Amino acid sequence: MTKASILRWGTLALLAVAALIAFVDRINISAALAVEPFKQHFELSNLDRGWVNSAFFWSYAVFQIPMGWIVDRYGVKRPYAICFAVWCLASAAIGLMPALWGLVLMRLIIGAAEAVVVPATYRWIRNNFHPNDSGTAVGFYTLGSKFGPAIGAPLAAWLIVTSSWQWMFVITGVAGLLWLIPWLWMAKDDLPRGEEWAAKKQAASAISFGSILASPLVWGTLVVNFCYNYFTFFCMTWMPSYLVEQRGLSLSQMGLYTFYSFTGIAIVALAAGWAADKLIKRGGDPVIVRKAFVVSGFAIACTVLLGARAETVETALFWNVVSLSGLGLTTANNLALCSLTLIPAPIVGQVKGIQNVATALAGIVAPLMTGWLLHATGSYVAPMTLIFGFLLLGAATVLLVLRPEWAPKLPDAPPLK
Repeated sequence: MTKASILRWGTLALLAVAALIAFVDRINISAALAVEPFKQHFELSNLDRGWVNSAFFWSYAVFQIPMGWIVDRYGVKRPYAICFAVWCLASAAIGLMPALWGLVLMRLIIGAAEAVVVPATYRWIRNNFHPNDSGTAVGFYTLGSKFGPAIGAPLAAWLIVTSSWQWMFVITGVAGLLWLIPWLWMAKDDLPRGEEWAAKKQAASAISFGSILASPLVWGTLVVNFCYNYFTFFCMTWMPSYLVEQRGLSLSQMGLYTFYSFTGIAIVALAAGWAADKLIKRGGDPVIVRKAFVVSGFAIACTVLLGARAETVETALFWNVVSLSGLGLTTANNLALCSLTLIPAPIVGQVKGIQNVATALAGIVAPLMTGWLLHATGSYVAPMTLIFGFLLLGAATVLLVLRPEWAPKLPDAPPLK
């Protein structure tokens, strides 16, 4: 392996670790919301818990497109480092907040800062990996985004049990800052300069924002991203409470089964991305191959409804793990298809920023709708039935709308095939 290859995979590994830390700081609130001292401290009802879970995603949504614009024009290294430090410190500060307003403010700051993660990562992957190899690269990166919740929930639960919810936030927030040391040392400064800056600026401006929004495929990717992430954000925000309140698990057991579910989706995502890349290299059509994996993942994830209606705890836990793990077939291949294979390289940051608005919208809607349906019905069956409906919509959109001829195109560029 050459020095350049080592540096490329090393940087990707750092981006995966950063995603892991981001998701730990994103999901630790869910473990706290499942314990009485935290709920009593902030005097939270079920509806309040839905609002607290969604607060992160309001600012996350607002800053997606600006962050995509920033990384397309100013590179990845410095914007990422600044935002990383901000969200870690804000996460630690939650443990010091005396009232609900402080909790919500810190979650809004974390959401704004973490908005850099996805546009920056996909810009970097698009510029350093061939699109036909992107399934493996994205699958490797998603290990961080899935192991984050897998590790974050049991870690937060353990810290709460052994110390307190206040110290849990302080420790997880401050510890994450150690990541900045290898990042500042290893990551290449990709800030374009001189003629390179002018060329990149011209390329990024070749397709107007209006032209991007005029693409039916872009709108299709928004629907698919929303449907996929509605399920994953339910699991991140409400699954800990579901396992404790409806299935009667202890806090430690909840952390363990959350770990199983998110570990499953992480491993399946990497394997599915690698398998799709191999099929494509053997002559398979990139769009058809990745679509097949995406739709299969949505189909398996529909078993979430079997878990919701299961009469025994063991059966419910089985389908809980299977449904989220099965969605891993969708994860890397959907991201590669929607964000890399069908999107011209100069606008990946902008398009990914737009797509992540839909992702953030799912993060806003999923906890709010779950909280409202739980309040109205007193059961998690209705929220999980809604997930089933969104999974079907996502699969249908992949089949009918994600067509290469509808993708945004650079001027004078041939259509994607």
